[in-house]
Order: sequence, then C-alpha cells, then structure tokens
Amino acid sequence: MREARFPFFFNSFGNPDTSRPNGGVEDLYTIVGRVDAGTCTSLPQPGFAQAVATNNVIFRIPTPTFGSGLIENIDDATLLANQSAQAGNSFGIAGTFNHNGNDGTISRFGWKAQNKSLEIFAGEAYNVEQGVSNELFPQERPLPGEDMTTGLPASCRTNATPEDHTNFNTTAIGTMSDSVGFAMFMRLLAPPTPSTTTPGGSTSINNGRNLFNAIGCNVCHTVSLRTGASSFTPSLSNATATLYSDLEVHHMGSLNDNVSQGGAGGDQFRTAPLWGLGQRIFFLHDGRTRDLVSAIRSHNSSGSEANGPSFNFFINLSVSQQQDIVNFLRSL
Repeated sequence: MREARFPFFFNSFGNPDTSRPNGGVEDLYTIVGRVDAGTCTSLPQPGFAQAVATNNVIFRIPTPTFGSGLIENIDDATLLANQSAQAGNSFGIAGTFNHNGNDGTISRFGWKAQNKSLEIFAGEAYNVEQGVSNELFPQERPLPGEDMTTGLPASCRTNATPEDHTNFNTTAIGTMSDSVGFAMFMRLLAPPTPSTTTPGGSTSINNGRNLFNAIGCNVCHTVSLRTGASSFTPSLSNATATLYSDLEVHHMGSLNDNVSQGGAGGDQFRTAPLWGLGQRIFFLHDGRTRDLVSAIRSHNSSGSEANGPSFNFFINLSVSQQQDIVNFLRSL
C-alpha cells in the first residue's frame, strides 16, 4: 500500500507554493459521486494529476510493526546513552532525536519518528487512513487544504464524534476502543527470528554481519538495545530488542521528500529497523525499489550522513563481499 502526500499547497496559478508547506495525506476515495453521499457534494477528489504534473507528490509505504512493543519500552536514557557512545565516530554520522511536542520525550514511531506511542500511532492511522475519529483524534479529518480554510463541511459531518471510543456497559466495565485494541495488537507482535543459514549459508551470513559492522553500518543501525521495566507489558521488560536501529533521525540527502513531521525536516528520516528485512518486498520510505543494493546506494547523495566512509567502504567491497552483506540483511 502507498499513500500520497502533497509537500506544498498550490498557489492561485496551480503551482506548488514552497512558502506554504502541506505534507498531509490526500484521500484517494472521497464522498462526491457516491450514491449514498446525500447532501455532501463538496468533497471532490484532490488534484492528483495536477500534483504529478507539477512534481508536487511524494509517497509513503507503511512501516512494519512487529516488535513494536519492545521499541516502545526502550527508555529515553538508553537511547541517549547509545547516541553518546556513537558521538565522534569516524564515519561522519551524527543523528538527532525527534521529540514529542507535549512532554519533550523522544518519539519513535513512523518514518520520521513523529509519533510518541503505539496508541497515538494507531489513533492517527485510524483517523487518517480509515477516516474514523477516535478519542485521540476526536474530530473528523478534512483534506489538508480544507483544514486551512473552511474545515469539513457541515453537510458532510453525519456522525457524532469521536466515532471510535471506549464503551461502557451497564456494569460500568470499560470495553476498549478499536484504536486501543490496535495498539495492543502491535505491542504484542513478536519480532522476527533471524535465520542462521538462509540465504547463502551460515559462512556468508556471518561474514556479511562482520562486514556490516566493520564498514560502520551499525553506527545508525544499532544492533540491539535493552528495554526498561514496564508495568503495562511486563513480559517485554528488561529484554533485548535486536532492532538494528538507533531510532534517531538522520539527514538523507536526495531522499528528501520536503515533508516535515515534528522536529524532523524534509530530508530527515528515522533509521529504519532492519529486523524482518528478509520478509519485506519494497524498500525505503516510498517503496521505490525492490532491490536491496539499490536501496543501499540511495543512501549516497549530497547532504546524506551516509555519504562518507561507510558508503565508500561498501562500494569498494568485492562483489562476493557485497553479496555477503545482502545475505546477512536478508537473513534478519
């Protein structure tokens, strides 16, 4: 699945206005034209053709959610200690954290680490991707352009909000909302179990792992982090999360999508956790490639933190050594 975003609002001439950033998700399907639309006639489909013609559209694919409960339980102090340990590395890499705008703590979910918790992550997705308001996002969501002018037209607001909420029965026992249920589902998804032999055999995988660390890929893709104690999911307390990510956001040069989220700018992205990579088909934030080597090469461009020794070391490896790294990544 891919979703479309327009980095900028359009000006009166139909061109992207770089002084007015947008970045919101545009709806592929809208109410206008449906037989059950009733009096709602003011929600036309966004101008995708115009966006494509003016190069004002970017795409996102979903982030994997297995192992998310472990990621949620990693303490800020652990992340900061890992950042400190990597400071001054010889690879020219210096990431930063995206922080929650309310309490200032480190956020960690989404391509730009813009969401603090799985419940917020689920609530946002339920509202944006499914169009269902909930306790975390109580209002129905208009298109980004409408929310800059008139908001959602009254004729198109048919349900009391929030549509998804905690339900209380006659004995006053709460039944959780769907978005809370979704968050709990993600918390309890186990991380993938890496293979020791597939693909390429154990010798190739082990050699690829050693090369991965030797050329500095592990500076961003931190192999593992420990979780803290949790009163909510105690089975995930004090556990090792082998996620291959520092959860920091890094400047990625030409991968820039001109969309800012929280404190992450247009060219900054969270280090993608690599666990489960062998079970994925599409790579990078927009799913632009199915070729893992192409995804690695996309790290190299002007302004990218990976545009230095790490990338140069990789391209100067022999073909068989590069294949060992690919086999290692595919084994995760």
